[in-house]
Amino acid sequence: MASNYWMFVETKENAQITREKGYSIFGMSPKYKKRAQRMQPNDRVLFYERSEMIWTASATISSKYFEDTSEIWPTKGNPNEYKIRINLKPNYILDQSEFIQGLQVGASLEYVKKWAPEKWPLAFWDTLHLLPQRDFKYLEDEMRRIKTGIKADAIIERNKKPRTKRVQNE
Repeated sequence: MASNYWMFVETKENAQITREKGYSIFGMSPKYKKRAQRMQPNDRVLFYERSEMIWTASATISSKYFEDTSEIWPTKGNPNEYKIRINLKPNYILDQSEFIQGLQVGASLEYVKKWAPEKWPLAFWDTLHLLPQRDFKYLEDEMRRIKTGIKADAIIERNKKPRTKRVQNE
């Protein structure tokens, strides 16, 4: 079970690279090292692309943070810019036509309540955010519904039903 629910915010260019990598790795600058130290395997993550204001995927953290200076994302002259890294296992990857539009749901999130409703996108300007579980579940449930066609309520109800044992004929 996840202890923390994170949101990784990327530029359009970096989001495309992360997508090409299958959402299996994320890099951040050394200024986020303390937050990265809090990340544990099984913590959950949402990906948000800042310029388009869209959620694109969810994943589960599969490693503790580590440092690596090999270039994945463009560093603009600073080889340490994305050296703090975390490995991930993707859960839901939305196709471009399925992206969750921030303008439709962003202002309703608990995380942005301290911002004026019309200014909610400013809450997601930074790269790394610790989200309330309620916001994470709301967004990931929508991703699940998009990918599987099953609403979260249906999944909960299905899991509540007692399972019957199959008896094989001898």
